[in-house]
Order: sequence, then C-alpha cells, then structure tokens
Amino acid sequence: MQEKDWYMIKVLHEEKRITKTAERLYISQPAITHRIKQIEKDYNIKIVVRGKKGIQFTPEGEYLVNYSTRMLEELKKMKEYFLKLDGHVQGTLRLGVSSNFARYNLSRLLKEFHDQYPDVSFNLRTGWSNEVMALLQNDEIHMGIIKGNYKWPDEKLLISQEPICIVSKNPINMKELPKLERINYKTNNDLKSSIDYWWESYYAVPPLISMEVDSTETCKELVKNGLGYAILPSSALTEENSLLSMPISIDGEVVIRNTWLMYRSSSIELPVVRTFKEYLQNN
Repeated sequence: MQEKDWYMIKVLHEEKRITKTAERLYISQPAITHRIKQIEKDYNIKIVVRGKKGIQFTPEGEYLVNYSTRMLEELKKMKEYFLKLDGHVQGTLRLGVSSNFARYNLSRLLKEFHDQYPDVSFNLRTGWSNEVMALLQNDEIHMGIIKGNYKWPDEKLLISQEPICIVSKNPINMKELPKLERINYKTNNDLKSSIDYWWESYYAVPPLISMEVDSTETCKELVKNGLGYAILPSSALTEENSLLSMPISIDGEVVIRNTWLMYRSSSIELPVVRTFKEYLQNN
C-alpha cells in the first residue's frame, strides 16, 4: 500500500460511498473499485461490503482504516520535520479560521502572504470559533484564528479588537430600543453573552426580537431595508452598506470583541508557522 491508498481508504471510511469518495479525490469510481479489489487480493482479505446504507467496512477493513490514519499522520510529521531542518519557508500551512474572519479579512491576508512566500500552500478549514478550537486541540491544524475569548493553555497572539455596534438604517433613540424590533443572527456563545450582558446592564425588559437569521449578511440586508436594527461586530460593516452604527459601551467602556491567533509552542519551530505568525504580527 502507498500514500494514495491510505488516503483513499480514509476518505472512503468517512464518506461510506464510492461516488462521494471519487468526487473528493477527483478520480473515477472504477479506479477506486479496482484499487480496493487489488488491495483485497494482495492481502487475501475482504475490506468492504456494500449495503443499503452504502459501504460497510469489515473488521479487517477497520484495521486498515486505523493503520492508514496512523501512517498519514506519521508521514505528515516526517515531512514537517524535514521542512523544519531545511529552514526554507515552504510546505503546507494547516489553518483553521473563524467564519466571520474568513468572510471579511482572510482572502487579502492569504493573497499577500502567498505573494511573499509562493512556495507555501494552505489547508484551510473554516467554521464557528469553538469548532476551530476543537481542530486546534486535536492537532488537526497548525494555527487557529478565533474570535472571542477562549481558554487556551499554549501560545496566542492578539490580532485585532473591534467594537460591537448597534446597526440601523435610521437614527435610533437608545431609550426607545426595547420597543424597536431587533434582527438576530446565529453567532457563538461568547459574542451572544457579551451582547446579553450589555443589554441587561441598561434594560429591565428583554429585547423585542422579530427575526432570527443564519448569517450576518442576511441580517444586514434586512436592516438595510428598514426591517429592524441589529447588533454586529464592526468588521461586518463596510462603506457600501450605508448603515448607521454606534458602538455599545458599559460604564463608558466600549464593548469589544477580540480576535486571536492560537497555536502550540512546538509548532512554531516550523518555518511556515513561524513566518505566518510574524506576518500577522506585523500586519
């Protein structure tokens, strides 16, 4: 078995279907079927059986999945070790990024970094900040760009701070805010807690939430059309939005949201990780 076989078996175990596996690996279904049969023949075992719910792995197949996963991990460590010895900034940076940061900031940063270091490629995962934290804790990524304050026992770098703002189409009287319709959007518990704490510091009644949407972009479109106000991080606002915004504050201090770069101290020995950290530190 070779590296491509290990990866094929790992993906097939995740997808449970040859069609989905072929799509992910950009190879034909017959090629996957042929390779499975060849491995079964070489080792005189049965790896998978087909069922109504897709591919099912035999005990021998499950053993090969575990073996393949271990071998891929060892191969990754070996490659990173030799890159560390070389010192040249090249290789793959495994990066996890908060969805909001990815939407509004990431493409420019990655382009500028790649322009300076063209031998670097990116393995990028985006999601909720708590999902990125899980990837970091499981060593699935080198670094995580995370919004909000999460407990992390290793290294971290503060990238930016942004105010949380009341956003509306027309001017708002703060005393009237509890009577006005608010548009909420899905966000992580850290930001929600900050907004709730601010609200409870000033108002004795809960907010009048008229809509719950799945993203900041949908939320902004509804606000632009005068359907309510929202409370958003300032990074979600652009000049093109033409929306009014006012930072919220408690006892005269603006409520802010931190964005962190988090990583393990051991990974900073890799030139690509160290260089990306220094790049963010200076930009």
